[in-house]
Amino acid sequence: LKMSWFWLYLPLHLLTATCLCHSIKAATTSSQQSFKTNLFNFYHSLILADGKETTIHLLKDIPKRYCFALEEGRVLAPFSITVTPCDVPIEWSILVYKSPPGKATSGDHVTQEVSKSQKASSIASTIFNYKGNSVETYMGMSSHAALYLLEFLSTERDTHITVYLTSDTTSGHLYPELPVDPRVSVIGVGPTTATLTWKHSPSVLQHRESIQYCLLVNEKHNYKSLCAAETAIRSSGMKLPPSLALSLSPYLLEPQQVMILSNSELSIINKVSTGEVRQVCMGTKNTYTVPSLSPSTQYYFDVFIVNLLTNASAAYTGTFARTLEEPEPKVTELKDDKVIHVVLDGKKQKFYSLQYQARHKKIHFTFQLCRGQIRVHIIRNGKTVASENLSGLRYFSLKGKLLDTYLVQLRSTEELNSSVKVQASPHFHKPLFPLLPESLKIKSFSKLRTCRSVTIAWLGTQEESKYCVYRKRIEEDQIWRELQNADRCSGPESRHKSEKVLCKYFYDINLQRAVTTETIKGLEAGTLYLFDVYLFGPSGIPVRYHSKVVRTRKKC
Repeated sequence: LKMSWFWLYLPLHLLTATCLCHSIKAATTSSQQSFKTNLFNFYHSLILADGKETTIHLLKDIPKRYCFALEEGRVLAPFSITVTPCDVPIEWSILVYKSPPGKATSGDHVTQEVSKSQKASSIASTIFNYKGNSVETYMGMSSHAALYLLEFLSTERDTHITVYLTSDTTSGHLYPELPVDPRVSVIGVGPTTATLTWKHSPSVLQHRESIQYCLLVNEKHNYKSLCAAETAIRSSGMKLPPSLALSLSPYLLEPQQVMILSNSELSIINKVSTGEVRQVCMGTKNTYTVPSLSPSTQYYFDVFIVNLLTNASAAYTGTFARTLEEPEPKVTELKDDKVIHVVLDGKKQKFYSLQYQARHKKIHFTFQLCRGQIRVHIIRNGKTVASENLSGLRYFSLKGKLLDTYLVQLRSTEELNSSVKVQASPHFHKPLFPLLPESLKIKSFSKLRTCRSVTIAWLGTQEESKYCVYRKRIEEDQIWRELQNADRCSGPESRHKSEKVLCKYFYDINLQRAVTTETIKGLEAGTLYLFDVYLFGPSGIPVRYHSKVVRTRKKC
């Protein structure tokens, strides 16, 4: 950015702030001080703090100026300036002003000379200028006292930047160090995962407890700094906490955010209009597999090394990758009257597909939910004809045409494994399962409980069927597991012989009276028992009633 001298004479009200720039640390001679005072009385600029990161807000097309002076009395005065654009590209430059040699040391002479712009310009020089949105650092060395002016300009829109000036290059760095090769590499890609790796930062080896890596995943583009990434997410309408590394707190989450804590890794997923933005901090691990991505989608990956004590960060060179296409699911053929037992992996959340070609116009689909929660979709010739969550035993009777093709898709709706039995049949007069009562609940009678016996009751049907009762002694901490993880499709063959109580047949034409009771004796006082009833139909396939837990009385 070419600097001109016309702005020396701009009215003061066009400048954002005024101050007299002075030396940061040491006192100077009277002539040198007079030079600085007179020079910077013309330049109404803000003072840039030494050793502190400063956030600067820029208005479009309005330059902002900061000045600073290096410490005097030193043979060499090293310094560095790091500028981080947090949004759009900016222009910035550094000008240096040196005391005139020779007679210029006279205070009066200096005053006379600097009052003339053509003379003052002979002692000013631009030593650095840059335009872009990358994080840029200038390192300089001055052999004598000098005054510096920084000018920043945004020509696209209002924005903000951070600037870090330090004249102490021996006491460590504010920003974590990047390795010689700061690139992020993709070492594996699948339909829903991507595995990344990067070289360790030297800062991790020195300050392991206060340094961590954070990963940003998005579908738009790479970001060159952490503040640029946060600005982009905010501009999408989301409210983000101040820093990725320090903001992962549940009470700061917005409704569009989801927090996941797994294996000491804290993730925040933001739902934004441009796609999903995911933030993960994984400590000091330098290899990470990003899970739960969408197939056939391009993602951009940025890694930041963050100092938790100073909240300063440095960005690795980001990368991108496209996930693979989802492989076509395997389709299992359904045959007339054949029962298929399907086990679904809840973690993968994938559809399991069954295909059936109708040889009759009317088709009867039967589903018996064995464990977990499952959603079923039945598609006929490409059109969905049924879709719902399964519960217990479910029948679908569909009417179509000969040779219609049915696709049955099953998916677990919870993370635990689920299972279901499926049958397709054109034979309505040969049901796979027995006729079911209105309820499969088992009832116990508290007033009939004793120390040695329990009385239970259950509903029957108008069809004569076989009912078998089983009991099992359990402990208090086993109740949830027995009730939640029970395989409702398993029959008495999975039970120990000693658990069998009895089997009996009964029915009643009048459903109001189709109820039976049974008193189970020979129990122990104050003990928990799990009771199960199995109903057998003509096909011999059992239906299990909902288990019932009852405790016998302690004292009688």
